[in-house]
Amino acid sequence: MDIIKRKSLLYKTGVEYGDYTINHVQGCSHGCKYPCYAMMMAKRFGKVKTYEEWCTPKLVSNALELLDKEIPKYKHKISSVHLCFTTDPFMYRYNEIIDLSIKIINKLNSSGIKCTALTKGLLPIELINCSKENEYGITLISLNEEFRNVMEPNSAPYLERINALRNLHDAGCKTWVSIEPYPTPNIIDQNFEEILQSVNFVDKIIFGKLNYNKKVSEYKESISFFNKLSLQVIDFCVRNNKQYHIKNGTMEVKNNLSSTALI
Repeated sequence: MDIIKRKSLLYKTGVEYGDYTINHVQGCSHGCKYPCYAMMMAKRFGKVKTYEEWCTPKLVSNALELLDKEIPKYKHKISSVHLCFTTDPFMYRYNEIIDLSIKIINKLNSSGIKCTALTKGLLPIELINCSKENEYGITLISLNEEFRNVMEPNSAPYLERINALRNLHDAGCKTWVSIEPYPTPNIIDQNFEEILQSVNFVDKIIFGKLNYNKKVSEYKESISFFNKLSLQVIDFCVRNNKQYHIKNGTMEVKNNLSSTALI
């Protein structure tokens, strides 16, 4: 696969539940059509010109060398490092990316730095050999494969994602799921409880609505819809003794429940 070099790698994230992050790949083969915010930003800043170019990932060939320089500099500032916010660390069927991601996690762990990871690919079982403080997650917004083929065309099938996550959970790893960006019923009408039950083994659930999509704004009941589902996530997690986080802007109701809880 194509490679690029960068001058830096670790940086502070602006995401409300993140700390530091690393993006050791440019682009993403999964080709999500929500639309993808990361692709929109890459096009805006001239990193890619087309959807096709975005879907042809480029590996940062000097990632490990950059970490050797940056870890001593940032080590005492970092609580955790997330893989990744603008690409996928376990891109489906890209072994070069998967191998580098595991090496990066091991390098960070060896310096006492916890990692979190999120993927629409398959989490490799080799992660059981990394730090038990790490947290591994999948994105899951549906169980409908026809919908995945349209919206996340080159990603891993939903049940395969869930099974790979469950394997890590059963091996004693901390696991989570990101149910984001969740679509409104005029895009796909689905059983939300069924999605929650499919990942009832995880330790944490993050929930967020779909943004930057005209159909969401056209759905007149979108506010009440996402309010209802947010409360459903909170109730499910409280009843099952799980952590949860409702993304900013998803729930627009006044209540006595905080958006984040550690149970």
